[in-house]
Amino acid sequence: MRTARFLVLTALVMVFQSNAPALDASASISASTVLQAESSWDGKTIEYPAGKAEVTGMMIEIAPGGETGWHLHPVPSFAMVLEGELEVQLKNGAVKHLKAGEALAEVVDTLHNGRNVGAAPVKLVVFYTGAVGQRLSIGEDSQQK
Repeated sequence: MRTARFLVLTALVMVFQSNAPALDASASISASTVLQAESSWDGKTIEYPAGKAEVTGMMIEIAPGGETGWHLHPVPSFAMVLEGELEVQLKNGAVKHLKAGEALAEVVDTLHNGRNVGAAPVKLVVFYTGAVGQRLSIGEDSQQK
């Protein structure tokens, strides 16, 4: 229920943001863009998968010093760091650093590892834009089988 409520509130913010000039100046609503992207952070164009659309939102927490392990996402995903400091590294050595309040369009079909480089837990919200029945994340070990 909390996830559904969060998604509804997120959708409302997006609607208000797209209609921001029409809002009454005395309204107690504030909206700011945290991410607008046509490509993932490694420069590849974002393409949505075929099939019946399904959006999945997740709250993810990584302990200090913790890592996600090498994995990939076969679908576009978008993340915002709520707390902490996150480092995302690609196999080719490219690195992206994120801190609280920063967002990114995640890489698609590219192995990467997320690592908490701070002293506090990393908390992030991630939205995956996939299709019904499609996997959201695949570990490196699963790729080799």
